[in-house]
Amino acid sequence: MPTSWDFPEGAPITAELTAVRRLGGGSAYEAWLAFDEVTYAPVVVKAVRPGRIHDERTLLDLAREAEALAAVNHPVVARGLRHVPGGDLPHLVLEQVDGPRLSSLVRRYGPLEEHQYVPLAIEVASALHYLRRIGWVHLDVKPSNVIMGAPARLIDLSVARRADDAARTRGIGTDAYMSPEQWDPDRYGAPSAASDVWGLGATLFEAVAGYRAVDLPTDEPAALPDGVPPEVAATLEACLAVRPEDRPAPREVAEALEPVLDRQPPVRLGGGLRTR
Repeated sequence: MPTSWDFPEGAPITAELTAVRRLGGGSAYEAWLAFDEVTYAPVVVKAVRPGRIHDERTLLDLAREAEALAAVNHPVVARGLRHVPGGDLPHLVLEQVDGPRLSSLVRRYGPLEEHQYVPLAIEVASALHYLRRIGWVHLDVKPSNVIMGAPARLIDLSVARRADDAARTRGIGTDAYMSPEQWDPDRYGAPSAASDVWGLGATLFEAVAGYRAVDLPTDEPAALPDGVPPEVAATLEACLAVRPEDRPAPREVAEALEPVLDRQPPVRLGGGLRTR
């Protein structure tokens, strides 16, 4: 059985979806940019690979992601549009979000400017505050899951869990951005909303510094470059606290950074002024 669908440009993925190009994928899924006749707009199709369409674990994971997408409705989180759970092509149809990934920007251009990373942090913190309020944990906050835009967008709920389910997980996430408790819940306690705050801290650190905060979450964080505002440095230190109970809540992250945002000079647009 082939490992990829290999849709040519313009080929039908389903009766409603027309392939534009492949975006990437992993061992169980591949992602396609497509045009959707239902929404009459570009979308992303996350399709189970041909060899996995009858794999029970893969289909359960797809269903769990669909459940997470259905539960989450926030302007900083990319939306799910529909879920086809079985048949010849199990798939999700997702909102297509324009903009580069934060990881790509840092890799290509280095650290972000203050007027870029502070709004980014506040926006992602707002999404994490919302997830905490509705009882979900993302578990994979990292630069490649943040799309830079106005506002920034948090993507990929493939490993998101309800809070009680997240507390029973171990080793789920991306190694370089997992909190200590995701690595070792026996030692550090159960994964929770505080785990996403660690991910936000690691993501913001990389945006500010241009390099990763830590190689493993139990290591001491790397030093920040000179000139980082003290409020930012203190917030990063708090987010990357080893003990989950020592980390701030997402709303406290936003509140700590708002004074930095307020100090940004106005930007002239079309003869008028606005604040960044």
